[in-house]
Amino acid sequence: MRNKNLFRLLIGLLLILMGRLAYGQDRLFQFGQEKSYEETLLETKSKGKAINWIDVNTSASTWKAKGNLLINKGNPIGVVRSEKMYENFILTVEWRHMEKGGNSGIFVWSDAKADPNTRLPMGMEVQMLELDWVNIHAKDGVQQPIAYVHGELFGAGGMTASPDNPRGVRSKSVENRCLGVGQWNRYTVVCIDGTVKLAVNGKFVNSIRLASKRKGYICLEAEGALMEFRNLQVVELEPGVERPEFVVDAL
Repeated sequence: MRNKNLFRLLIGLLLILMGRLAYGQDRLFQFGQEKSYEETLLETKSKGKAINWIDVNTSASTWKAKGNLLINKGNPIGVVRSEKMYENFILTVEWRHMEKGGNSGIFVWSDAKADPNTRLPMGMEVQMLELDWVNIHAKDGVQQPIAYVHGELFGAGGMTASPDNPRGVRSKSVENRCLGVGQWNRYTVVCIDGTVKLAVNGKFVNSIRLASKRKGYICLEAEGALMEFRNLQVVELEPGVERPEFVVDAL
């Protein structure tokens, strides 16, 4: 009996280890602040609680957190995820690319499980592309659609949603407000009950509805280019009516 129990214990430990190897569940750094809605309204001087970021399939050398600044070296391609899941919230963040044609983004309501082919997870992607990306990736000399680089919203990795400003299955910004290489952009991302609304540099210009998942992880994306995030804040709002089909699996 003792040997059987020891065998079961070893199998359990092996499964835990395999899970860690598969999804890289190592805490890498703290970056950004989390607050409740009440705390934001009533305790304006509160710094909130630091957000822990867990590696999914990047590396410790991919990221360097320095106070309110996070340097994203871009390789290996992949994501880190928030330690906890979020449902209804407002996310604000500033970002800038340090290379022409740089690519990155943030996933909300994500499952934080990397697809082996794309290395990216399922979730609602909030696109962050440097303006010259459409020229660098021209096809047969024809520029890619300019909408790519101005804050598109779209379901990735199997997430579905209904775009308010359709470009195929994506939702494009109705006004081009993003700035180019080396310049800071500010996003306000409002996520409520399957709807995501995006403000770019001070104006709401994009939205998408009826997301197939509405509670999940926030993921920061490394996609081959040096870029930076700063001043990230998540303000949690009241939850919606509990519907398990809208919630990703907990990790």
